[in-house]
Amino acid sequence: MNSFFLALQFLTVIPLKIKGVTEEKLARATLYFPLVGLLIGLVLAQINLGLFILNFPSLAISIILIVFLVGLTGGLHLDGLSDSADAFLSGRSKEEMLNIMRDPHTGVMGVLSIICAILLKIGLLYSLPTPARTSALLLMCVLSRWSAVLAMFAFAYARQEGKAGVFIRGITPKIFLVSLISAFIFALVIWQLKGLIALAIVSGCAYLSGSFTNRRIGGITGDTLGATIELTEIAVLLIFCIL
Repeated sequence: MNSFFLALQFLTVIPLKIKGVTEEKLARATLYFPLVGLLIGLVLAQINLGLFILNFPSLAISIILIVFLVGLTGGLHLDGLSDSADAFLSGRSKEEMLNIMRDPHTGVMGVLSIICAILLKIGLLYSLPTPARTSALLLMCVLSRWSAVLAMFAFAYARQEGKAGVFIRGITPKIFLVSLISAFIFALVIWQLKGLIALAIVSGCAYLSGSFTNRRIGGITGDTLGATIELTEIAVLLIFCIL
């Protein structure tokens, strides 16, 4: 269970004091990324239901849901998105881009990326009919966390040291396969065949994103993983709007 709680701690702001943490347990935590995504989605779905019963307007519900999602994840993934935007849009060398990602200050491109991501999620969620919103929230959270597992398995870590490196270096084909099976089952149950189509599209987006960062900086980082989660959340909502 330690690995599950580590995944919960890594992907949310829930304070958990876990003892006896090893690199093996950290690597095994990626097994539970889709499950943690499902739990996050269930929380959002319950909030959505409660606000709907209280007769909140759809726009207000969409804003509250996205704000709560940001709070529950501590803005961690948005921070990764902003750092990645600042780095990749700077036109600098590999080393300089890696340094930009570690700079605590946020640039103009980083701020704009956060604004765009939040507005897109609110707008796309608002455009969905009420019956579809629950499924969208669940699938969005599951598949976006699964996308991080795919990126960690497919690409090397771009730095010599860092927190994300432990996850990336320790992930094995078995861990990847179990995580994939979990994502497959959740997608099928949540949205049947369309869920599997969404899984395939998200997997392709995550791989293309990883390939891009791999060409630019020689691998992936914790920041680019956060960016991948944010971008695939938007991708899932787009898929719902289209399908």
